[in-house]
Amino acid sequence: MDLKDIISISGKSGLFSTVGKSKNNVIVESIIDKKRFPIFNTNKISALSDISIYTYDEEVLLSDIFRKIYESNDGKPTIDHTEDIKKVRAKLEEYVPNFDKEQVYNSDIKKLFQWYNILHKTKKLKLKESKKEDSKETKAGDKVEKTEKKPKKQITKKSNTAIRKQIPKKIQTPQKKSG
Repeated sequence: MDLKDIISISGKSGLFSTVGKSKNNVIVESIIDKKRFPIFNTNKISALSDISIYTYDEEVLLSDIFRKIYESNDGKPTIDHTEDIKKVRAKLEEYVPNFDKEQVYNSDIKKLFQWYNILHKTKKLKLKESKKEDSKETKAGDKVEKTEKKPKKQITKKSNTAIRKQIPKKIQTPQKKSG
């Protein structure tokens, strides 16, 4: 799954994408209703591409879990996050059987399924294409060189730090003392 442009903002429901920046903030757009508003460096921001779930062995990226859900549901929505928590936990256990039951809270599990269904509803679930560099062949059997696509510039690499670097700090000028 390609989640690099999708972010979550603490205190705001839903998911967002960054669309621009201004002098002291970053402009984000809700992926549900397309409303735009500014966020500041005081907001806690998490990029979905950086979020992972604790397991007893290692951490599993959210994108890998979304891929498992997508493939097992044949691209359809999954369980609603408002269902009974026992059903929701059991559903997560189908996809990630060894998730750490002490460190992964009920609220985290509900968010996971809510985010998946939001991304499904807005058609933002994008499967990454395989990166095979096979060459194409023409009808005559001659090989043609394949041109590589340049990766898009990634805006949100690490949670808050990448967004905060985009927000310029307010420059304070020293005040003149009278007297």
